[in-house]
Amino acid sequence: MKLGIISVAHMHAYSYADAIRKIEGVQLAGVADEDVARGKAAAEKWGVPFYQDCRELLASDVDAVIITSENAKHHEHAVAAANAGKHILCEKPLATTEAAAREMIEICREQGVILQTAFPVRFHPAVVRAKQLVDQGKVGRIMAIRGTNRGQNPGGWFIDREKSGGGAVIDHTVHVADLMRWFMGSEVREVYAEVDSKFSDSAIDDCGILTMEFENSVFATLDCSWSRNKSFPVWGDVTMEIVGTEGTLSLDVFSQKLDLYSEDKGLKWVNWGDDMDTQLIKDFVASVRERKTPSVTGEDGLRAVEVALAAYQSAQQKQPVTLR
Repeated sequence: MKLGIISVAHMHAYSYADAIRKIEGVQLAGVADEDVARGKAAAEKWGVPFYQDCRELLASDVDAVIITSENAKHHEHAVAAANAGKHILCEKPLATTEAAAREMIEICREQGVILQTAFPVRFHPAVVRAKQLVDQGKVGRIMAIRGTNRGQNPGGWFIDREKSGGGAVIDHTVHVADLMRWFMGSEVREVYAEVDSKFSDSAIDDCGILTMEFENSVFATLDCSWSRNKSFPVWGDVTMEIVGTEGTLSLDVFSQKLDLYSEDKGLKWVNWGDDMDTQLIKDFVASVRERKTPSVTGEDGLRAVEVALAAYQSAQQKQPVTLR
């Protein structure tokens, strides 16, 4: 199987490229990027052809593409790929508007190609085990969930609203909102949020607190922020505390680490654990090979985007927003 990468704007492009190399029978066959310097550097690093126009990559014999462009360009690139008959793994958030996400889903359905949303956290063994425990009823009936996704401000196009669609709230809400709805099999019914910019000079939002009510009456909170400073040992976290009638389940996705102390760099966390990006790519490859519905669909991406957009609307209106 041949895979192509459309844009290396998002840093995940590099870990996905490394993951492709680990999978037998799968080849990275090309990189397309409107930014010539950025794209050529990546193509040279990986020893693959470079295309400035993604349509040239899509005209080649690649079977599928991974879209890791700026958020606002996901729609454009996904539509082009679908019309070219290429299966798609699209970086999160799926799109910056609900209408764009829905159109991406529809065009892929019409063209008969797979659209998978890149939610790698779903594939981390700790998350998989937490899902199993919930499904087995080990925590009883879930009553509430507290989650965090706190990271560092990525800078660059991430703080350009026209390209990103928003700041920390859209960037960090989608991962945990997806996990919550996946764990419970229930959709978010109402969102109340407070959003602000507290940790940087940029006008983009870098912190937010969401309170969500699900259709199953569970309420959940989420701290989605870029509150980690540059000296913090790692870029961010994903944690959840699931409170049930029979117990509480605590999840810390990035705790597989060593504490490294050095005189010149201070404290660093060195990951020794599981590579969820590789598991994501393996799952996508399997979906394409077997022509099956992906485990994380375009609809999953849409639902997470809806929550993030509702959070922005709630913060602006200073009142809860009902999704459905």
